[in-house]
Amino acid sequence: MRINYKSNSIWEEIVAYSRVVKIGNLIEVSGTTASDENGVLFENDIYNQSKYILLKIGKALNNAGASFDDVIRTRIYVTDINQWQEVAKAHKEIFYDIKPATSMVEVSSLIDDKLLVEIELTAMIEAN
Repeated sequence: MRINYKSNSIWEEIVAYSRVVKIGNLIEVSGTTASDENGVLFENDIYNQSKYILLKIGKALNNAGASFDDVIRTRIYVTDINQWQEVAKAHKEIFYDIKPATSMVEVSSLIDDKLLVEIELTAMIEAN
């Protein structure tokens, strides 16, 4: 059974995607950035963008009946790999004990030049 969860981002309708898709015990969270209905948050601050994104993803996971403990993989896209330590610091604050598989890659740009990082992930909840 497939369940789509929205987060009311304007981009969801423009691009036609869901913040979270849950099929059985598998949960996929779309690429998430530090933006809200008012625009980009924490301009020029990759650490706080990363923290905001992870908190935003945490809420999305909770809506789908999961938590960070269920995360098995994260994918991180940064526009400046030289700032990887700031992103890693935010990631570590959430995942220190969980230690999911992860990747961090540099990309030439994101959808808005003010966005410095985008994070997506996969979670698997225990079978009931």
